Amino acid sequence: MGAQLDSVHRSIINAAARMGLDPVFVERMTDAKERIRLRFSPKLSDGMAHNIIGYIVLHSMTLGPAKGGIRMAGDVNEDQIAALATEMTLKTSLIGVPFGGGKSGIAMNPHLLQKDDKEAVIREFTRAACRHIGPEIYIPAPDMGTSEIEMGHIKDCISHGDGFATTRGCYVTGKPVVLGGIPGRREATGYGVMLVIRAAAEPIGLNLGKSRMVIQGFGNVGSVVAQCALEQGVTITAISDASGAAWNPDGLDIPALSRHAKQAGTVAGFEGGKPIDPDSIYGIECDIFVPAATGGVINSGRAAVVKAKIVAEAANGPTLSDADDLFQARGIVVLPDILCNAGGVFVSYLEYTQETQRGQWTLDEVNHRLETRMTAKFGEVMRHSVNQGLPLRAAAVEMALAHLYEGYVSRGLLA
Repeated sequence: MGAQLDSVHRSIINAAARMGLDPVFVERMTDAKERIRLRFSPKLSDGMAHNIIGYIVLHSMTLGPAKGGIRMAGDVNEDQIAALATEMTLKTSLIGVPFGGGKSGIAMNPHLLQKDDKEAVIREFTRAACRHIGPEIYIPAPDMGTSEIEMGHIKDCISHGDGFATTRGCYVTGKPVVLGGIPGRREATGYGVMLVIRAAAEPIGLNLGKSRMVIQGFGNVGSVVAQCALEQGVTITAISDASGAAWNPDGLDIPALSRHAKQAGTVAGFEGGKPIDPDSIYGIECDIFVPAATGGVINSGRAAVVKAKIVAEAANGPTLSDADDLFQARGIVVLPDILCNAGGVFVSYLEYTQETQRGQWTLDEVNHRLETRMTAKFGEVMRHSVNQGLPLRAAAVEMALAHLYEGYVSRGLLA
């Protein structure tokens, strides 16, 4: 079992023990409903067919169809996808949308593919996975290595195969707006992270206008967090990605860094900051540290050097259990991923309802709904945390499990 899967299982087991939940329910929560391994062989521009492995994990469908993104990376494996699917079950339950948890992955480095080859891979994956994708089964979305472009290809592949102009219902979210996507979906995860940071700042006496932030990861989520933080008056002193890092104690020029990263494909080489080792970013003193890249990156060694008041988990499962314990012991407030980065799945739900009803939402409507939901949910988790004397992660997991347990009992599965 991978460390990330072990960490999420430990959170569930500990919360269930405190709550006195049925052992059968706990066993269901620590074992996915269904794990699917796919092999597909697209023919790429080199004229050769390539054998590629993909995974779909449907963790729980008690509260609705499974929801979770498609990750495309060279290190994708089944346990990683299972961990992410489990976290999605907790996230959808906590944020209050009628979905279960799922995730899928393609074991291929997208940076090694030509544009047309990536499209060929995603279309072949869709054909291989079509029995497991549907509005009442599993609704994928973008994740690391995929974007709205690939979601558009998935919609086209499914509708073309059925012989229709469009899909009969919402088969995928995070699509281009022109294909039935919703305004603000791309920015929703990062914007939601900043909404939770803003809500958390007041209870701990943090003035955002005088605070300093460090961001690990500058992809879709990290870049949006940086822009939203800048708008709140936050000074962002360091940002890293897989290839490099930039540090400026007086504050990085985020618009200039964004332009550089778009052109160069990395923050490395940005002239507006001192180049530093990406691993050294964990030890830079700040008020808010934002892991916004991938899962399982913060172990106890890295947690020991973090110098922040708040760790805001913009990535899925970035903090391992031993690191989480250390943060708690050091008095560092962790804003857990199942709350902090739930903005993406909430707006995916809005997209799902929009397409199901053939409606149209405006960006202002989407952002208002997102702000209302994220702020309210943080308040609920904060109150449960204070009332029960629990860290925010433990409180959030308890609330998610309580909702899921109610769903199991209501269906009669534990009667």
